[in-house]
Amino acid sequence: MPDVAADLPSHWRAAPRASAAEISGDWVAGFGSAELSRLVALADLDNLDIAAARARIEQAEAQLSVTSAGLAPTVSGSGEAAHSVSPGTNSSASPPFKSRVGNSFQLGLGASWAVDLWGRVRANVAAGEANVAAARIDLDAVRSATATALVDTYLQAAAAEDRLRLAREDVAIAERTYGAIRRRFDVGTVTALDLAQQEGVLATQRAAIPDLEITLRQTRNAVVVLTGRAPEAAAIRGGGLGRLHLPKVAPGLPSRLLVRRPDLAAAELRLVAAAANVEAARAAFLPEVALTGSGGLSSAFLENLLRPEAFAGSIAGSVTESIFDGGAREGRLALGHAQHAELVAGYRKAVHEALADVENALVAVEQNRRREALQTAVVEAARKAQRLTEQRLSEGTIAITTVLDAQRTLFQAEETLVAVRAARFRATVALVAALGGGWTKAPETKVVETKVVETKAAAGPMVLGGTEAR
Repeated sequence: MPDVAADLPSHWRAAPRASAAEISGDWVAGFGSAELSRLVALADLDNLDIAAARARIEQAEAQLSVTSAGLAPTVSGSGEAAHSVSPGTNSSASPPFKSRVGNSFQLGLGASWAVDLWGRVRANVAAGEANVAAARIDLDAVRSATATALVDTYLQAAAAEDRLRLAREDVAIAERTYGAIRRRFDVGTVTALDLAQQEGVLATQRAAIPDLEITLRQTRNAVVVLTGRAPEAAAIRGGGLGRLHLPKVAPGLPSRLLVRRPDLAAAELRLVAAAANVEAARAAFLPEVALTGSGGLSSAFLENLLRPEAFAGSIAGSVTESIFDGGAREGRLALGHAQHAELVAGYRKAVHEALADVENALVAVEQNRRREALQTAVVEAARKAQRLTEQRLSEGTIAITTVLDAQRTLFQAEETLVAVRAARFRATVALVAALGGGWTKAPETKVVETKVVETKAAAGPMVLGGTEAR
């Protein structure tokens, strides 16, 4: 059997002092927005991807019922009444011909049972049970992904709202500056070129507003669609990133990641199903044993149908062994092994990607925190410079190019700050998603053996490997 054991580091490289604390299922409340919590709750009830995942659970359960039926005998009943007429010409060569009339009445009961001596059907049932459990965890994964997607989209809408607010404030600044330059132009202290340049700055700021309106409205529509409703069915109040709190998310320990990521838990269960399918393919090489029986009542006269003398029955057993099938059974066994090996590779890749997701999100959270602090200082300096240039402009003691440069620097710095702040919020959501969205696997027998290894800062790439799957 291929190796599926995974070596996990003892700590995160981007957070070496992480504790064993874990996020909870109500992490959305950490943003401090009742509207956001309400929207996530609506999505959990009505999102169409979640509804489809629930339907897939029902499909898996129905398929399990079909498979489980192979463990029970098949019983069938029958009833028949017949009236027949035989021509007299069949029994006589010359007249008079006399037709023969006959009746037949039958009640029957039949049963058959393929005895699962070698566990083939039980293996298929085990695979079906694992698939049902995986489908249920898939539902949790879809719910978690929907929540994080909705929060992320909501944050994008909040950032768009902040950008729109800043754009309108920048228009007001540009208008004030234009008014001051216009007054200087009227008295002949600035040129028409200076006035035209400021007109261009003002027009550029005004032209940015429609595009920001489009972004805000489209993003809000996307939030509503994630709740399972048409865009016209709900309105979002919003308010920008300034009214939201940034939740603190502890990454916990890497060794806990396998029981906190629903996609990894579902992958484990699909490995169980694949292993069971291999066992079923092995059992197909052994003889099939079947028991059949039938019994019933038969009579030519209806009044005698229920008499004991009308009973007839049989019972039989059979053993069937394929002598030659052109390699079909060998092919099915090889297919099962190959499918299991593919799932093993997919599982190991998913573990790699899960570790990378967390590390990447931790790096993004920390670096965006630092970048926001630095960019805030940039904005404060740009605002101070812009206020000073505006003051000196009214006094007539500054070059117009300096005023224009100060405006552009401020506008760009403010735009960058909103983008950085949004990136910090979204990195937190990405960390929540990488950690499983607060989901925790119920205690059960482990499918995949895991080993925790020490990782040093100067160590080479981590290698996954270990004990053979059992």
